[in-house]
Amino acid sequence: MGMLAGPTLALALAGLPPETVAPRDVAVEELVAALEPCRGYDLTATANGPRMHAEAFLRLITEARARDPEGPPLRVGHAQWHEACLRRMGVAAGRAPTFVRLAFENRQDTLIDYRARNVLGPQAEGRRPLLAANVRTSWEEGPGRPTSYSYVDTLASPQLRVTNQRVVTYRLLDFGDMVVFADVRGLRGRPVSGFLGALFDLIGEVPIVESRMAIAADGIQVARGRGKKGLIDVTQTVTIRPDGRAEKGLPGNRPDLIELKRRLEAPLSLRFVPLPSPAAVDNSAPH
Repeated sequence: MGMLAGPTLALALAGLPPETVAPRDVAVEELVAALEPCRGYDLTATANGPRMHAEAFLRLITEARARDPEGPPLRVGHAQWHEACLRRMGVAAGRAPTFVRLAFENRQDTLIDYRARNVLGPQAEGRRPLLAANVRTSWEEGPGRPTSYSYVDTLASPQLRVTNQRVVTYRLLDFGDMVVFADVRGLRGRPVSGFLGALFDLIGEVPIVESRMAIAADGIQVARGRGKKGLIDVTQTVTIRPDGRAEKGLPGNRPDLIELKRRLEAPLSLRFVPLPSPAAVDNSAPH
């Protein structure tokens, strides 16, 4: 997932009237500092990309909320994010991982609105996240500009293709013991190898609607993703090792990972502040 412009965009995200607070541009140095603690796993591996994004964004949100819980949204420019990733990963631009390179080449910018009133509605019962934000990543429309881009995770078993549409939105939720990408829009995926690859030749790509992740003490990640296309509703648990190798299900003799899986499967009852249509948000943001 790659990871917007204009002072009215933050309120458009929440479906509220425009206000005069413009998003704050996040400097490269701040992004490098947010990425610095991302350790214990290969940052260049495709399967670790969502974990890296979530950890860095949540640090930015924590620091911003400490300054002002009602402060302006954060804007992460594509050039600043690309430079920060290169510095933190210690690679030259020509050796950047595909998910970083494509986000830069498509000029994919990100807006993070962490004001709670714009994210979560009233809730009668159940767990409530420690941190919550609306995240929107997109690039400008224009002649010759693509409507989407795709890449393949060759370390996954089966191999997976992920497609980013021009506008991707999601709610980033931190529960302390797990991170959730909820209400995902604009992201699709499908297996491209093995039996499932042949099956999905008939089904096609499936929109991803949610992903949850939790980390074991040894750095292994358990992720639970859900996709929905028409009457097809697919939920899959995946184990991601620190080197980025991803496999369906859980390895044997790991009661700690079984516990993480149980945690990820627990129901959540959350009410989100509605988001406007992508077109409404785009029309509110001057290019």
